[in-house]
Amino acid sequence: MITIAVSSQKGGVGKTTVSINLAHAFARSGKRTLLVDADPQGSVGLSLTRQSRTLNGFYDAIADPNFPLEQLIVPTRLDTLALVPAGQCSDYELGGGAMGVSLHRVRTFFRMAAAQGHEVCIIDTAAGLFGVTADVLSACDAVLVPQQAEPLGVRSVPKMLEALTRMRVVNPRLNVLGVVMTMVQNRLAESLEAVQALRNLLPQNMVMRTVVPRDDLFVRASAKGLPVGVMEEGAGVLAVFDNLRLETENKLNVDTARS
Repeated sequence: MITIAVSSQKGGVGKTTVSINLAHAFARSGKRTLLVDADPQGSVGLSLTRQSRTLNGFYDAIADPNFPLEQLIVPTRLDTLALVPAGQCSDYELGGGAMGVSLHRVRTFFRMAAAQGHEVCIIDTAAGLFGVTADVLSACDAVLVPQQAEPLGVRSVPKMLEALTRMRVVNPRLNVLGVVMTMVQNRLAESLEAVQALRNLLPQNMVMRTVVPRDDLFVRASAKGLPVGVMEEGAGVLAVFDNLRLETENKLNVDTARS
């Protein structure tokens, strides 16, 4: 099973949007995909299933590694896509915590998911690189970094990538896939300039070619509890995340070939 964390240093950059729609793209390609909400705010669960606040989930498994995984999984309308919400124990993580405290339990969770036949696991993490988020990154195969296309945010990206690179001391196999620019507004010069500024700032392989546009469809899809690609007008955005999936798979294959 391939595990991909979607992480950022701050909230509001499109992390949950990328997680949901990338997982949907992998599932549509035929891969058994598990979308895990590891953000205590429960954004994935609230976007896809309104009863998520009452369901057990990821943090319950972290609190009790003997919690049966099958009791945490929520099926979706797509046979190849399932969801694990944040769960009832998620509030204990709001205060952060030291790195490594939950690492063994995160690894146990991933092993259980792999044993049930899931091929891809996408994890929407809490903002920042501490607590359980750090443990998820220490156990994952890869990480994708969403970044809103606005000038101030771009300046913080190199430090985020440096921190992720340092995490490879703990997890040598962690593949930093790169930054995916989100909320890109093609009619706003400042937004396009932010994308170009990041491409000029970072090595070419550290910025995904695919960009995620700002689109009202994301809000409307969330209101309906759906990935944006299944919306009636969602064909264009569906293609964006299919491209992001292909780009992600290509990077993972290259990394596997080198190792």
